Amino acid sequence: MKIKAPAKVNIFLKITGHDGYYHLLNSRFMKVNNLYDEIEIVDAEKFDIKGDINCALRDNTVFKAYVELTQEYPEIKKWFIGKEIRITKNIPEMAGLGGGSSDAAAFLRLVNEKSALNLSTEELIKIGKKIGSDVAFFLYDCDVADVYGKGDIVKPRDENALDLEIFTPPIECSTPDVYKMYKERFFNPAPTDLDKKETKEILQNYSATELNDLLRPALMLYPELNRYLNYGFFSGSGSSFFKVKS
Repeated sequence: MKIKAPAKVNIFLKITGHDGYYHLLNSRFMKVNNLYDEIEIVDAEKFDIKGDINCALRDNTVFKAYVELTQEYPEIKKWFIGKEIRITKNIPEMAGLGGGSSDAAAFLRLVNEKSALNLSTEELIKIGKKIGSDVAFFLYDCDVADVYGKGDIVKPRDENALDLEIFTPPIECSTPDVYKMYKERFFNPAPTDLDKKETKEILQNYSATELNDLLRPALMLYPELNRYLNYGFFSGSGSSFFKVKS
């Protein structure tokens, strides 16, 4: 049992406010079909999670998804007996590409299908919200969506994913640090109508700085990013850049 967990980019990311705990977003997510992790569940002597895990197991998003799923639906624990979860990472970490959130969503979707748990997308999203803000988008399994609020309001668009070229420099950007810098130095929420425009139109008519409110705080925190600005648009809190393949 294997499933792909694709990366995403933010075509635009505009901050529209703050609710006291979280920044509120108006963003467009686009799936990157040629860059993905893989989540596999195989028979084994005992339950385990193995693979490219560069953090404590308790901090891994797939483990968090397992914990939340089994707490919400304790009967599913029996299904995991004698199964091993394997994670193969290809999506760079701390790069604005949503790899951890995609892994968690792929795991939930795979288990939901193969175990015959048969939860609805809304029920899966209820679990996903407890894991990370981007998980909801990946649970919809759509190519493109406008995403609002804390990332939990997802409105799929009738668009196909573009053929994108991703470049990730050897720089790891801390999402909490970038948002903190934004709040301290750049906080200026304003309404936007970018979600009313088609993706191709947006990429043709706006600059990277205009599209992503987190680019300037990321550049302040990680000035070495400046040398890569000609690589295209900036995704999430960084450090990846993207452009449409010519």
